[in-house]
Amino acid sequence: MVLRFSDIVEEARLSARALLDYGDHFFNPTVRLGVTGLSRAGKTVFITALVHGLTRGGRFPVFEPYATGRIARARLEPQPDDAVPRFDYENHVRTLIEQRRWPNSTVDISELRLVVDYQRQNGADRTLTLDIVDYPGEWLLDLPLLNKNYEQWSAASLALSRQRPRAKLATPWHAHLATLKADEHEDEQAALAAARLFTDYLRACRDERFAMSLLPPGRFLMPGNLAGSPALTFAPLDVAADGSAPDGSLWAMMNRRYEAYKNVVVRPFFRDHFSRLDRQIVLVDALAAFNSGPEALHDLEAALAGILECFRIGRSTILSSLFRPRIDRILFAATKADHLHHSSHDRLEAVLRRTVGRAVAKAEDTGAAIDVVALAAVRATREAQIQRGRDKLPSILGTPASGETAGAEAFDGDTEVATFPGDLPADPEELFRGESAFRGLASATAEKSDFRFLRFRPPELEREGSGEPALPHIRLDRALQFLIGDRLQ
Repeated sequence: MVLRFSDIVEEARLSARALLDYGDHFFNPTVRLGVTGLSRAGKTVFITALVHGLTRGGRFPVFEPYATGRIARARLEPQPDDAVPRFDYENHVRTLIEQRRWPNSTVDISELRLVVDYQRQNGADRTLTLDIVDYPGEWLLDLPLLNKNYEQWSAASLALSRQRPRAKLATPWHAHLATLKADEHEDEQAALAAARLFTDYLRACRDERFAMSLLPPGRFLMPGNLAGSPALTFAPLDVAADGSAPDGSLWAMMNRRYEAYKNVVVRPFFRDHFSRLDRQIVLVDALAAFNSGPEALHDLEAALAGILECFRIGRSTILSSLFRPRIDRILFAATKADHLHHSSHDRLEAVLRRTVGRAVAKAEDTGAAIDVVALAAVRATREAQIQRGRDKLPSILGTPASGETAGAEAFDGDTEVATFPGDLPADPEELFRGESAFRGLASATAEKSDFRFLRFRPPELEREGSGEPALPHIRLDRALQFLIGDRLQ
């Protein structure tokens, strides 16, 4: 691949930043942990539960340094990056415990610094700084755009939009696209209409009935302060992948704005945040795909493959730390394991392992450690056995969120119910065998779907004394052991 001058300059800037970080970390050992996941995967809840458990006394029997008492204390300190918003930990805790509501989803990057005082296994006292970087997974899916020109991106986006079930959702956008002539003079109103209809299509794909995951550009669904700017006012055109835009044309206008999006949004994120990560957890809401249907599961598989290809992975060495930082541990976590009976947790983990399997296979020789886990950072349900005829079904008890429905029943947000969401197959391949693998909301009503996972409210917790109660979880300690346990030996 031929390197452009801009690529060489970018690599030089990354190396210079890596040298500065290495100097800081030499005297103050630091792990930069990236936490990401696609919409509604539970990033905010994961970080809140992690920090709350370490600072307020959680139950982490699998997290060895904590379980054996080698961690003396963990405390929050001011974050190092003054230009990055602070993760609003305190408000998120109150929302979970006092209001029994899930915190708002991640729509921007944020950061939190946690300092851990611990004793090494040889008895020496040490300190580890954990910088937690929270960012939307949709931004991660933008990184491949850096290696695509506008024409290539347009061709790929249009090909994807013509597949089921996207084609039906893209009908209004496709109708407008058919009226556009790429070679004609640039037209601001045509560009605005195309961008609006393209965004509507992306938004429809994200609806829970379809639960599509592969939806770049990420900022179209969470524009923030860039809403209405030219950098977010473009859309694919039906042009040749190897073509060239005439000067002053609509095609040239879209091309220019696409490049502006990469320069204003994607490159700064990669340079200032993503390239500096040491460890990474990717949270995956596989249950949303089960609710929707096989197409959503295959789309999730493609999205996770794209995510893994974005990471600079490999064994971390002094040389790589100095000039080309790498992520040496990645954990893929299937969230909301509490929505299944524990007898299905291994099966959920197997599905996730199968979903990321092809992508992980490409990374096996890099020296990086990659693992999967099924977890619930905050457990919202309890388990029970329900008698149905002569059978006893393994079920879960919890309080569905207000507005959730099951059949003809609508829940008020206060009533606890028992539910049997369905068994995952012992062989995960059964879920990947074409459109008839299982029925979901994309092709059937809720009553005829093979799986139906409700959204539950956070649990009601009993306080012990004046302190905040511990947040119940499933395998959060296992995730911690994999992500930072080796740095606390």
